[in-house]
Amino acid sequence: MRPLGIACLLVLSASCPAYATGFTDIGQDIEARAKTEFDAHGSLRLRGETLYNLDLDRGLTPSGEPLFPVPLADPGAQILTGADMRLRTDLSFYVPEAALAVKLRLDVIDNLALGSLPNAPPMATSSQTPPEFAFRVKRAYGEVLLPVGLLSAGRMGSHWGLGMLTNGGDCADCDSGDAADRIAFVTAMAGHIWALAYDFSSSGPYSGRRDGQRVIDLDPTDDVRTVTFAFMRYYNDKSRARRRRSGKTTVEYGAYASYRWQRNDVPSSYLSLANPVEPLATQVMARGLWAAAFDVWFRLTCPVVRIEFEAALMLAHIDQPSLIPGALLNDSLDSTQYGAAIETEYGAVADALHFGIDLGLASGDPAYGFGAYPGASDPAAHKGDLDGPQAVPPGDNRVDNFRFHPDYRIDRILFHEIIGTVTDAVYVRPHLRLRILDIGPGHLSAGLAAVASWALYASSTPGGSHALGVEIDPTLAYETDFGFDAVLEYGLLVPLAGLDNVTDNLAAKPAQLVRLRLSYGF
Repeated sequence: MRPLGIACLLVLSASCPAYATGFTDIGQDIEARAKTEFDAHGSLRLRGETLYNLDLDRGLTPSGEPLFPVPLADPGAQILTGADMRLRTDLSFYVPEAALAVKLRLDVIDNLALGSLPNAPPMATSSQTPPEFAFRVKRAYGEVLLPVGLLSAGRMGSHWGLGMLTNGGDCADCDSGDAADRIAFVTAMAGHIWALAYDFSSSGPYSGRRDGQRVIDLDPTDDVRTVTFAFMRYYNDKSRARRRRSGKTTVEYGAYASYRWQRNDVPSSYLSLANPVEPLATQVMARGLWAAAFDVWFRLTCPVVRIEFEAALMLAHIDQPSLIPGALLNDSLDSTQYGAAIETEYGAVADALHFGIDLGLASGDPAYGFGAYPGASDPAAHKGDLDGPQAVPPGDNRVDNFRFHPDYRIDRILFHEIIGTVTDAVYVRPHLRLRILDIGPGHLSAGLAAVASWALYASSTPGGSHALGVEIDPTLAYETDFGFDAVLEYGLLVPLAGLDNVTDNLAAKPAQLVRLRLSYGF
């Protein structure tokens, strides 16, 4: 189940761009104006990378797959390369003489692989063919400031706390980001922000109407809906920095609870089928789904210390987990998932050196494979597989592995590239950052992080052992005041016994990654 969360509904200041997606917004940009105003913010991002031995040279899993793709011409080769680009634009339109705004997020050639669309056979190409769907509307929503609070509606970003559970994808290296079709009301009272939201999480299947322009939901009982209530005490970045420079301590916190439900289901509307079928009454089956998510967030900012914490608990129950109408299962499916992340940093604002230690935990499941991205109809995993379904009825009717949002990054190779996200694991991450020198309108800095990780269930790992690996991630960055950033990243993963191939008696070997990211902001 995708984590439930609350969206960005209010804005910090008149110059705040539309990209903010959490309760880090207060709505002060939504005010009566003398004329129609328009703001545009965004960035062009280009990334190039070289990956060395990410399959760890440990052979195939019992299902016949490497841990990571290998070169086609020579599966024994070590190096893969790639480059991509994305143009992101956040637009805000302000209506004159009214406290109203409409906001959009447009991603152009989103993560487009460079060189992926030659206009002729590779050896004869002279240009690149435009992608079929160049524009992707990620968000489109309206905000209006009423006497009692802010009312928002549309498809809007969703972010909370550290971004461990639900993440808006606003970071420079983010690739996805959550969005919700939502109606939400937010108000300030007793020094806190209070919010209530109703989400159209899933609808359909659909059929066309007479005019050929609109569609109709064929069965309201199979819709998935979500209700969320949240409160938060928050200071914006400028206020927090000002208080820190003044020697003051800032305490922030928040919590939310979400509830999701679905009565019936039509699996043929979303499963990959060899022969697609028209929606029929015989395909409707009872589902009986309910799910609840609870999340707490806390941040303490002292003059020289920052401590930030987020913890989540997710509960779910499905009366009928079968995806095949007429082939019903006797037992229901249940889920209890929990996760937590702690970030710490020591160093005053003016200090050149900052350091700290991060910790994280994501609950696991004893089923084979990590369960990071299993398909709805994937077969049961074998012992030693990297991924697979965590519930395999009728014998296994639980899914208990918590999954961090993939845009909450703690490393560069193991969880980000090989497993796909943090799940069924605990990690320790010491880190430091040093501002080396100022160069023109920017500054050069260096960073270093080390990540040691262990699986909670040895049965989930390919090697049948808890120890996963130790990763070293140094960074060299040049960041400017006018929007240009250049970041060079390296990663070295030293795998441990949990990634070995015990069937063929092959030890996993180190993997490496080099990535260069250029960002042009406006």
